[in-house]
Amino acid sequence: MLKDRLRSSAILLTFVFLMVWLDARHALFGVGGIWLLPMLMLLTLGTAVDICRLLTGANRLVRQPVTVVATMLVPLFACIPYIWEISGNLYPADCPVGRVGWIGIGIFVAAGIALTAEMMHYGRGPVGAMDRLQAGIFVATYVGVPMAFLVAVRNLGSGNWGLAALLTLIAVTKVCDAGAYFTGSMIGKHKLIPRLSPGKTWEGACGGIVASIAVAYGCVHWLFPAMVEIPFTAAPWWGPAVLGTICAITGMMGDLAESLVKRDTGAKDSGTTLPGLGGVWDVTDSLIATSVPGFLCFAAGLAGA
Repeated sequence: MLKDRLRSSAILLTFVFLMVWLDARHALFGVGGIWLLPMLMLLTLGTAVDICRLLTGANRLVRQPVTVVATMLVPLFACIPYIWEISGNLYPADCPVGRVGWIGIGIFVAAGIALTAEMMHYGRGPVGAMDRLQAGIFVATYVGVPMAFLVAVRNLGSGNWGLAALLTLIAVTKVCDAGAYFTGSMIGKHKLIPRLSPGKTWEGACGGIVASIAVAYGCVHWLFPAMVEIPFTAAPWWGPAVLGTICAITGMMGDLAESLVKRDTGAKDSGTTLPGLGGVWDVTDSLIATSVPGFLCFAAGLAGA
């Protein structure tokens, strides 16, 4: 089990670091973020499939192919500014939709696809159109929107600023898991929400928050200056502490949200795609919860501007 976990983690981290290096040093078509798009879409695909399988396994009504396609469309819409700039033209600053507005259009289209599928199949099979529609829109919103905001984080600033922000978001979120695990293992006594996740403790949660704050300060004071070549405004002294705290708390909520679905559907893991780690959702659960608040923190200048 541990060997499989280490092997899967090593392969995943190697792939991530390779894509990040290519994005930082050899941007395709001169546009940052293109190298990261395949990885984003794979994570979106895997997470949506995992949730659909859990729902189907618990005899919940869901139209899986339509739901997965609708979910993947949301981050694709967020990439429209990238696609625009591939042509060599800057994305217009006065566009009424802006850059983040494409996410709203994407979720509108996703909901329309789910609704159209139910209208086309109505009367041909089992009843339960509203149940399938609710499940489809839930997955498209819960997975698609946060993944689209990871695109928005990468799109912040100029040059590699957005890439540094994205790496900081991932590092701050994931180190909370490790900090909470080790702190909880050593001194954890008071259960957080034992009905959902018996292993999580208040002591572990505090340890995770402290670890996230420490990494946030490290990233803001060393990673950003190392990656961003153009001058930028320094972050307020308290900025990384707020960033780390918000990402840690929301990341733990994302983990608990996955536990809620797994408990309610009677599943132990979200899947078996990644040996030793579980399903793709077991990797993205905390990032799904931190992407939107993380974007707002970076946009507010908590890591500089």
